[in-house]
Amino acid sequence: MAADEPLVLGIETSCDETGVGIVHGTTLLADAVASSVDTHARFGGVVPEIASRAHLEAMVPTIERALRTAGISPKDLDGIAVTAGPGLAGALLVGVSAAKAYAYALGKPLYGVNHLASHICVDQLEHGRLPEPTMALLVSGGHSSLLLSSDITSDVRPMGATIDDAAGEAFDKIARVLDLGFPGGPVIDRLAREGDPAAIAFPRGLSGAKDPAYDFSFSGLKTAVARWIEAKRAAGEEVPVRDVAASFQEAVVDVLTRKAVRACKDEGVDHLMIGGGVAANSRLRALAQERCERAGIRLRVPRPGLCTDNGAMVAALGAEMVARNRTPSDLELSADSSLPVTDPHVPGAHGHSHDHDHVHEVSKENLYS
Repeated sequence: MAADEPLVLGIETSCDETGVGIVHGTTLLADAVASSVDTHARFGGVVPEIASRAHLEAMVPTIERALRTAGISPKDLDGIAVTAGPGLAGALLVGVSAAKAYAYALGKPLYGVNHLASHICVDQLEHGRLPEPTMALLVSGGHSSLLLSSDITSDVRPMGATIDDAAGEAFDKIARVLDLGFPGGPVIDRLAREGDPAAIAFPRGLSGAKDPAYDFSFSGLKTAVARWIEAKRAAGEEVPVRDVAASFQEAVVDVLTRKAVRACKDEGVDHLMIGGGVAANSRLRALAQERCERAGIRLRVPRPGLCTDNGAMVAALGAEMVARNRTPSDLELSADSSLPVTDPHVPGAHGHSHDHDHVHEVSKENLYS
């Protein structure tokens, strides 16, 4: 770890995890997370207002815990990075406001970064520098995307995305139909290990010859599985939960890995990075490894704790911004719930503009008055 590598604190509040990470170059020093998932579980999904309030309560204690773990003083930092979007508007605002306050009080540069680009960059903390270009498959509750990046700080190109429900949403919905609780991903993964993935022939969305090569659709699969379960129950038959879980999961990961490997081949990229919360799924990892090996593609997947939303990924991208001398954000930085992945970060007003309606606009004067 070189002494001149940037020391950056990252804040992540795009959904229900209050994440604070501290990174020195590509070395992770602290990864503190306060989750409100248990609070949302009784509602069967994330409630934005509850998530925002939980972030408010957890923010300062989580930052202090990260600083203690890293054994550093705030004045030692070279920058503050924060998820500026995409995500839940109110949740994002809590993180952005906190980051602006810390940056202002400490006199440190502020970097508003993209949630999806951060999910790619986090792999540097485990497997070293990202190859350029990098092909990334991001799979989470809100996103299923194939992205090609030649520079994670400035150039991220969308190859394909979900045209309806993301993979993580489908896992949550099927878990609800099976009365397995929320979130659905971990419990379906666990049950699927005891089931037969070939027991039920569920559809593979957008996998026909004339369908878009890299886009994803899980709405039809979700409906097909729900109807299959309902038909069993209507007939008074027992639902084979483990076989349903395994067959549904196989339908999802089959499409994800097939399209990701195809994109690598088409673009001449000899490696694939998989990130996002669903990247913690054991079957997705295993099938991706199998298909990548067969195609001569190197697979990079961070450990499960770095796949779900966390502050370390934001700090990792922030450290890269500092290292590459990217323009910091200014204190008018806005939370943008629909920040496009083509904007890995939001530089100051003089360096950047885009047409998205900002959720929040605030001046230095009224923020700290």
